[in-house]
Amino acid sequence: MEPDSDGSIAMVPVAQLYVRDVPGLSPPEGADLLQVLWCPFEHDDDGMPKTALFWRLAAAITDVLMDPPEPAEYEEDLVPDSCMIDPEQVIEYPHSGELEGELRQRVDQWTMAQIPGVEFGGLEDDDHPYNFLCIAPGWKIGGFIRWGMQDPYPNPCPTCGTPTEPLLTIASREWRSDIHHWIPYEDQAANISWGAYQGGPSTPTQICVSDVNDQIIRICPVSHEHPHIQMMQ
Repeated sequence: MEPDSDGSIAMVPVAQLYVRDVPGLSPPEGADLLQVLWCPFEHDDDGMPKTALFWRLAAAITDVLMDPPEPAEYEEDLVPDSCMIDPEQVIEYPHSGELEGELRQRVDQWTMAQIPGVEFGGLEDDDHPYNFLCIAPGWKIGGFIRWGMQDPYPNPCPTCGTPTEPLLTIASREWRSDIHHWIPYEDQAANISWGAYQGGPSTPTQICVSDVNDQIIRICPVSHEHPHIQMMQ
C-alpha cells in the first residue's frame, strides 16, 4: 500500500546496533553504531519498505532529538514495537539450493539420518528439512538466506559488480511455532498457545513484511559508500 498523500513521509527507526554488542558487524572506519530506518509503507516497485543505513560514532551523538518526527500516516504492521536485543552467535550453513553434486547428496543422506522416515526424492528446496536445521530464523546480522520465494540468484553491487553480502535480516517472526528446535527454552511453554505464524513471543517487534516474509538488506563488501540493496524471502 502506498501513502495517500504526495508529501514526504518521516522514516521510522527499525534497528540500532552497537559494534560492541554484535560480533561480526563490520563498520566503516570511525564508526561504532549502525542505525537502520525505513519508510513505513510497502512500495509498489518491490513490495517492501525503503530502507536507509546510517553508520555513526556513538560518542559524537550529543544533540539527541527528544521528540523525533513521526510519520503522518503509516502501515501499522511496519512500525516496530520497541524492544531490547540479546545477541547470540550461531553457526549457519548455506541453503540446500546453493549446494550441488556430491555435497548435495551428502546433505540429503545426513538429513535422513537426523529425521528418519523422510524421503527427499523430488522434494522442493524450500521444504527441505535441512534448511530448517541449518539456517536460523528471525532478525539477524549476516548469516545465510533461507531462499523460498526464488531460487538462489546473484545480487551484485550496482556500483562495482561485487557480490553483495547479507547485512541485516528484518524478520516478521523469530521462529515458526511448529519448528521447535529454534525456539528458546524459556519461550517454548508460552509458544504453545499461539499459532504457527504470528503472535506471542515469536513476534516481539509486531511487524509484518508483506505476507509474513523477511526483508534482507545486502551490502557491498568493497565499500560502505556503495548503495545497499534489499530483497524479500
